[in-house]
Amino acid sequence: MKRRVYFLLNICLVLLWSSCSKDYLNTNPTDRVSEETAFQSIDNARKALNGIYRILYTQYTNQHRDGQGAIMINLDAMGEDYVRTNASYVYHYQSYRWTAHRNVADANVNAFTYAFYYIIVSNANMIITNIESIEGAEEDKKVLRGEALALRGWAHFQLVQLYGKRYDATAKPNNQPGVPIVVTASTKGQPRATVEEVYTQINSDLDAALENLSASRANKTHVNANVVKGFKARVALAMQDWDNAVKYAREARTGAGFLMTNAQYLQGFSRIDNPEWMWGIVQPSDQVPAYGSFFAYMSANFNSAFTRVNPKCINSQLYAKIPAGDIRKKLWWDGTTADAVNFPGVLNTDGTRVSGQTRTIYQHRKYLVPDYNNRAGDIPYMRIAEMYLIEAEALARSGKDSEAASALLPLAVNRNPSYTLSTNTGAALIEEIMIQRRVELWGEGFRFLDLKRTNADLDRRNTNHKLDVANIMYVPAGDNSWQWLIPQDEIDANEAMGPEDQNP
Repeated sequence: MKRRVYFLLNICLVLLWSSCSKDYLNTNPTDRVSEETAFQSIDNARKALNGIYRILYTQYTNQHRDGQGAIMINLDAMGEDYVRTNASYVYHYQSYRWTAHRNVADANVNAFTYAFYYIIVSNANMIITNIESIEGAEEDKKVLRGEALALRGWAHFQLVQLYGKRYDATAKPNNQPGVPIVVTASTKGQPRATVEEVYTQINSDLDAALENLSASRANKTHVNANVVKGFKARVALAMQDWDNAVKYAREARTGAGFLMTNAQYLQGFSRIDNPEWMWGIVQPSDQVPAYGSFFAYMSANFNSAFTRVNPKCINSQLYAKIPAGDIRKKLWWDGTTADAVNFPGVLNTDGTRVSGQTRTIYQHRKYLVPDYNNRAGDIPYMRIAEMYLIEAEALARSGKDSEAASALLPLAVNRNPSYTLSTNTGAALIEEIMIQRRVELWGEGFRFLDLKRTNADLDRRNTNHKLDVANIMYVPAGDNSWQWLIPQDEIDANEAMGPEDQNP
């Protein structure tokens, strides 16, 4: 029997209904409600919404599929700033080598990513469809509706960036094939909409979300108006809509917190109570998978088989561009004996260094588990720093050099007290801002998307990437391989799509 990658799942509240697609998903949520009762009350609808957030960190079937965290690692592995030490272990390896996303039969990266975001879409659709019929206060309904709309818009945005060609503001309308737009709970297959149509729907969802949400929320694991404005800023940047990118980036960070101190910068990027985090997830230690998890792969101190032999490094050329006084330079080992004490690597249960582990220059300590005996840690999805970078980049790309330099200043001087207002202009200023962005957001899942949206080459040459490990050292901008292929299961099972709908 053919299995639809997402339409089969479109009828299931994945983390709430115990009967859903058990052959595809293996989840153990803390709160389950049946299909029959999911929308009989505001409380149950809230559980359904919480289930969507739990989707973000749930492991599906195997260690490759650790929710949004796994996708973040794969997307950075496809860039040039994340450097893999060796070929040991398969996790994220085919993404690093640029093969998984172009394999229509790949289940762990290509098909999983496609299904993952449509699972979020389908669950959001059920809330949006059913919320009006639930008895309860309108204010409660607005919050549930707004968050579901925001998550649906965000998921479509992730999908179109990967499976469609980049948005090009000089070529409107963007009629190149995008992804199916799914805005109902129907299981009927949908055709690929154009990239322009998908972005129109994304903005419509985010605008509707803003009509329903405020800055108020219970905790940072849920989106609020500030986070939605952050989504709007990201979307505008991808669309080269510079004015709206500036507008929403400024509004997103207003009242959302403040930049962290230099001391906080070295504390491990694993606590959602950091004042700079706008949105993230808390992965409880009792819900972390036995194997896998974001920190099992990305942390510098948790003793997993993967981290023992494969410390993650920064691109040597990028590292060289970080000024000595910048706190961010301390996130990566300079290779000296004097600095080695700051990079003990993975630790035994008694806190001593694990013997025999691989150690290499440029290895990181950005991500640290709070308890090195447990692979759990909070994961950042949006930070205030990103909003400063979006504003600065959008201003620079629209030719407003002095305003761009001023927008960059608060972040740059926070990270490096010796930094002074940039006097760069034009392409040099854009390059400075992009270097700041690459350093600041290293390991947070942005680099492949940034290369694609800016129509830049992937260039790993003359760096610490190893050809025998990386396989791919250069991909020119605009090459067909920048598009992820549509999973073959979807082509086969969706009656609105056929072989002719596959990407080249």
